[in-house]
Amino acid sequence: MVKQKVTVRNLAGIHLKPAGTLCTEAMKFTSSITFVYKKGVANAKSVLSVLAACVKCGDEIVLQCEGKDEEEALKDLVRLI
Repeated sequence: MVKQKVTVRNLAGIHLKPAGTLCTEAMKFTSSITFVYKKGVANAKSVLSVLAACVKCGDEIVLQCEGKDEEEALKDLVRLI
């Protein structure tokens, strides 16, 4: 498992469009991809899970990837966020 702390810089946080983009990108990888936020854990491959996290601009999340392509997934998603 690899993980990295990321600060959300999008002024609107992770609302519907960024959540969809994040999920679409996460689904390209076979690894399990989640992120830990102040209220729990969200599945980065589920738009509803990402939206339920209510991540705002300036919030820190810890992105976690586990699987065969975990390194590539982490690098790509950190760049995206």
